Parts: sequence; structure tokens; C-alpha cells
Amino acid sequence: MEFPISFKERMQRLLANEYNSFEAAFEQPAPVSIRLNKNKTAALPDLPEVPWAQNAYYLPERPAFTLDPLLHAGCYYVQEASSMFLEQALRQAVDLSQPLHVLDLCGAPGGKSTHLASLISGDSLLVSNEVIKSRANILAENIAKWGSGNAVVTSSDPSNFSRLPDFFDVMVIDAPCSGEGMFRKDPQAINEWSEENVKLCAQRQKRILMDVWDALKPGGLLIYSTCTWNELENEQNIAWLAAQEQAESIKLDLNPSWGVVAAQLNGVEGYRFYPHRIQGEGFFMAVLRKTSEPEIGHRTTKKKKYKLQQAGKKEKALVQDWLQDAEKYEWLQYGEVISALPAHLFEAADELYQNLHVIYAGTEVAEVKGKKLKPMHALAVSQHLNKDQFSTIELNLELALKYLRKEDISLENGGNDWVLLQYKGVALGFAKQIGNRVNNYYPKEWRIRMELPSELPGTSIF
Repeated sequence: MEFPISFKERMQRLLANEYNSFEAAFEQPAPVSIRLNKNKTAALPDLPEVPWAQNAYYLPERPAFTLDPLLHAGCYYVQEASSMFLEQALRQAVDLSQPLHVLDLCGAPGGKSTHLASLISGDSLLVSNEVIKSRANILAENIAKWGSGNAVVTSSDPSNFSRLPDFFDVMVIDAPCSGEGMFRKDPQAINEWSEENVKLCAQRQKRILMDVWDALKPGGLLIYSTCTWNELENEQNIAWLAAQEQAESIKLDLNPSWGVVAAQLNGVEGYRFYPHRIQGEGFFMAVLRKTSEPEIGHRTTKKKKYKLQQAGKKEKALVQDWLQDAEKYEWLQYGEVISALPAHLFEAADELYQNLHVIYAGTEVAEVKGKKLKPMHALAVSQHLNKDQFSTIELNLELALKYLRKEDISLENGGNDWVLLQYKGVALGFAKQIGNRVNNYYPKEWRIRMELPSELPGTSIF
């Protein structure tokens, strides 16, 4: 792999006698790793574990993930291992048993957001944001598939978060960067790299940091990361923010066997991931605490008028048994769609609706069509679905993939009702059974587009 000359010279100065090993790592295949959704699968694959994250594993090679229905059902997420170090920052610096307001500012496609959803308590609120609308829709899809039900997906510019002062206990900013750490996975990134782009990225990162800083509560935690190695986008940016805002740098404990390199600039701690030292791609992370107050606490806000619209008693009665512990939810309705949001998050969620562009919240449960109800796909993949309310049909791999391609499928047993289709006991989605024929209600925009091979894979990750 041919690096840009200035990049190569900088890395040679930085790594000294380690540089040859660093360069050789780019000739090796990129590692493949996944993180399990433990609320959907109890299976433990017999695979090497990612050392700094629980329920995360390396695969020996990259399978055809598209052909695994369990991926589409949200049983696991394909995520780069280095970025899973986020878990260490949360576990070491935050009391995860407490109800928290957590922001993933640059959330698409959803790796860190689904990871956060697995780490925080069910009483917490996760806000996953992506400014680019098309990417925000992908983020919403992955949040829905993960199915935690306590997340709100927004598509707002970072500057809009200044409307929410002291709102978040934790903010994760995986900042847009020059992408040096992704050269192995994405060789095109080499062609797009330049010293000028590095400077532009660093300036944009500073602007993002200042745009959202006021939304962090006093005592709250900022977790900053990039997939690049230059100091300008990493240590220098965080040292600048720490000095300007008198923020406290948080030092994390590292297991020497991990191979993570600790770095320091002006008293600010950072953590670097190099492909010759760890099984993963290039990455940087730093953690700051807003020092105004030592305790993390929530502010309360009273409003005279809510933007969220509650569902009527009649509509609520029709669908409330479709989720477990229905009394814990506030039932909302927009147009024909009824959604469920944990009741204790209603005030906070309404504040988000008041100030940001929200594209998805809680769990979409049903669509009202006159006197008829259509269960929504997000309900099928929710961790809180009450399966007892639906007839279920188990599909084999071929039928499951045809369903995920949004093809009509036939079943031997007849009926005339909504059915929940499953694969290996995990819900895939809803269909309307009319005799032996099944009308496929898998979301059109989520369907598998690749042609199915003549021979389907005989084994699964689990």
C-alpha cells in the first residue's frame, strides 16, 4: 500500500522503529468483528473475544452477512473492534446503573449508538443524531432493529444542540475526520487524504465541539474519538478544549495486553490504536469531564404545552398488550402511527421534539387503518415485544431470506390473520396470512437487494 509522502514521514517520526511493523500491518486482511445484542440472543459463539468489550467477538473471515437473517433481526452488529473501546470509557468513568441522558452526536450508521444502548440502563435516554438525512434514515433503521425502545433519532446540525443547555450526562462525538485509520479498510481514503484536508477536519471538529459543549451538564462526560492519528485532529483539539473550558482529562486504566498506546499533550490523556499493535483499525479516543460541578444530575423543565401527542384511550386499548409491561409506556400518535415511549422519558423526549428534528422515537407499534390495525415492523424487532399476542411461524433459511427480500411466500398451514415470522426463534417481522398465501409486510426500504446464491450458506455465526 502506497502512503502519501507527508503521511508516511509523519508516521515514521511518530513510530520510529515500529514503523516497518505498522506498514506491514496494512498488507494483512482487515479484522472482522461483531457485537452481540444480549437481549435477543443468549448464544455465545466459540470465537476469540474483543479484549476491551463484552459480548464482542472476532470472526475468522468476513461471511456474507447479508445472508444471515439474524443480522437483519438485530441479534448482532458488525462493528470495528477499536471503536468498541467506547465501552471502557463508559464503564470506567460513568455510573451506568443510573438514569442518564446520552448523546451520540455523529451516530450513523449506528455502531456506537447500538453499543451505548446495550451499556446504559433501561431508565436512560439515548439520543442518536446524524445531520445527513440519508444517513439518519440508516441510523433509525439500525436503532429500530436493535430494539431497546429508549432511543430518539434526530437529524439536526450540532449547533442546534445549544438549545438544550445542561441536558446530557454523556456526549459521544465520533467526529468526522481525515480517515487515516481506515486506509486498510478503505483504500479510497488514501486518495482523498491531504494535509489541507487534515487542517480543515481539525477546524470543523473544533466547531462541532464548541457547538455542543453547552448541552453537556456540569459534571458530565465528553467522549471524543476519530479514526485518524495526527495530533492536530486528536490531542491538540482536546487539549485546546480542555484549556478553554477548564475541563478535566479522564485517565483510563489500560491492560498492557490490549496493545493500546496512551498519549499525553498538555496534561490531556488520549488513547491510540495502531493496526500492528491491536487487532483492529486506526482509532483515537479521549475523555473529558465538565468541571463546573462534581455530581451528574438532571434538571427539570416545565412547559405549558407539549409537542408530543398522546394516543386516545380507544387506540391505546387496542395495542397496549402488544408490548410487555404496557403500563410503563406513554402511548403517542402521529397521524395513523401509534408509538410507545417509556413514560418517565416523556418530558425529556418532548424537549427534543421542541428543539430538534426528530425522525424516530421509542417503538413504532401500529398503524391505524380505519377500524383495522397493522402492526409495525419496529414492534416485531423490539426487545419488549409481547409474542403471546401473535401467532408465530418459524421459517427456514430459504424462506427467511425470501421474506427479507420482500417476496411473497407460501406456507403449508393456512389462516387469516397477522402472523409473526421467526428464524431460529427470533422475530423477523410481520406478515398477513390469507389461506396458504402470505402478504409480505417487510419494510420496502430495508429489503435485501442482492440475488440469492444457488447454494445458501450452511452454517451461521451462532
